[in-house]
Amino acid sequence: MRNPLWFCFWLIVLLVVSFVVALLGAVFYIFTYLFAQCCDCFRSVADFCLKCVQFPGYCAAAMLNCQSLC
Repeated sequence: MRNPLWFCFWLIVLLVVSFVVALLGAVFYIFTYLFAQCCDCFRSVADFCLKCVQFPGYCAAAMLNCQSLC
């Protein structure tokens, strides 16, 4: 049986944290992705910003599965 407390935890993280992280990640991703095409040193930063943009999707999937942190 799944623990509904994890659902509430991920819902709070989704609403409070993940949208802010995704917004900031999207702004930086646009610029770093442009520079990553010219210079390979920006590729890892662009990949990190992409993961920040995808963070709300991760939170929503963890919320629906009532996934714990461990």
